[in-house]
Amino acid sequence: MMARPPRSPADFTSRKFLHFLGSRMSKRLSFYGLVALASICIFFLAFNQRYSSYLEHRLQPMISDVEIRPRTTKIQEPVTVSQAYITGSVDNATITEIQEVVDQQRKAIKKDMENYEYPNGRYGINVSKLEDLVMEKGGRPMRSIILTSWRSGSTFLGDVVNAHPANFYHYEPLLDYGIVQIRESPLAEESLTRIISLLNCEYKELDRYLDYGKTHPWVFNHNTHLWRQCQAHKRICWDPRFVSKFCRLFPFQSMKLVRLRLQIAESLLAEENLGVRLILLIRDPRGILQSRKHREWCPAKPDCSDPALVCADMVSDFSAAVELSKKYPHSFRVVRYEDLSVDPYKHVKELYNFYGLNFHVNVKKFLDTHTKNDVGGVSSTFRNSKVAPFHWRTDLDFEEVSEIQKVCATAMRLWGYVMALNSTHQKDFDPITNYRL
Repeated sequence: MMARPPRSPADFTSRKFLHFLGSRMSKRLSFYGLVALASICIFFLAFNQRYSSYLEHRLQPMISDVEIRPRTTKIQEPVTVSQAYITGSVDNATITEIQEVVDQQRKAIKKDMENYEYPNGRYGINVSKLEDLVMEKGGRPMRSIILTSWRSGSTFLGDVVNAHPANFYHYEPLLDYGIVQIRESPLAEESLTRIISLLNCEYKELDRYLDYGKTHPWVFNHNTHLWRQCQAHKRICWDPRFVSKFCRLFPFQSMKLVRLRLQIAESLLAEENLGVRLILLIRDPRGILQSRKHREWCPAKPDCSDPALVCADMVSDFSAAVELSKKYPHSFRVVRYEDLSVDPYKHVKELYNFYGLNFHVNVKKFLDTHTKNDVGGVSSTFRNSKVAPFHWRTDLDFEEVSEIQKVCATAMRLWGYVMALNSTHQKDFDPITNYRL
């Protein structure tokens, strides 16, 4: 095998130069190739944009011819098929759950109302069967309202009425208004609209009320039947579709109001389609203000803590009560908390007769367990009822009582409350006497 001749330095330099030149040319060709490719892409993008604009321009008359609905519609992000399926499935599951709970409650109400003694013409109420009282069957519920102010015994009396079977309890529907008394526009109209919607079981426009309830559960938790279902079915609890359907099952509705004055509430009595029967609950202002001292939400709010405002409302309520007792003798009545507490069985029976309700065994059980002994805190309804209204005689000193009496003399005289003469007299006198509207 012949040996390869040795390469000269010139050959080595020549090959190195050619390799360098080829590399430069390759890089330059790659660069020009990229430039060309980019130019083609830009051309197609520009063409596509102009063509799209052309199509949009051509299609615009067709879009303009589509009927425009007479309301604004929120523009939403496009929903994929899978998203729509998931959303639809969730909503279908919610509707199914609502219907199952409603069906279950309907059966429970039917069972609770077995052997119920209907008015059947008594108390001016021509009702003889369950269907007469059920909204989903075209009937009208028996609607009872308690109107008062804070710490006047309304929680106790509200629970007395709620002890009745098959009752749907609208507990303080104006809670989100805060510590105010509603005496005039615009709150008067707003509050009445909400109250009437609730009594008609129409929750679809009550977003503010329902949203407030999500973080303040006592909006619903006094409503025994509703709250039981809310605990088991949290997902649907604040859904207006659920609450509306659920509410329409109940033959009896009750409500307590502590923020609305009587002259405004007359509108509820005037609504003949509602058939409301309304009780004004009155309490001695000395007992009211003594009880409110224990509530942290009260002292900084004049409508709650100022004796002059409290008693001005009592005078206004008296004037309204005089007129309403004449105008609505069968659907309006006054009860004093002290009278109710001293003889609860007698006055609750009278109250039930007025509302057209049967004094059910459940109500007697409630009175048996809630009027004998003090149990729980300041909001408890377990009380020695004969003593509860008169704690103010020992809890307030005479200077405090005297200050209240100075601005409340008219209200106390109208509603039959006796003045305390001095600290000794205050401890053992009877602070109530008769009154006349």
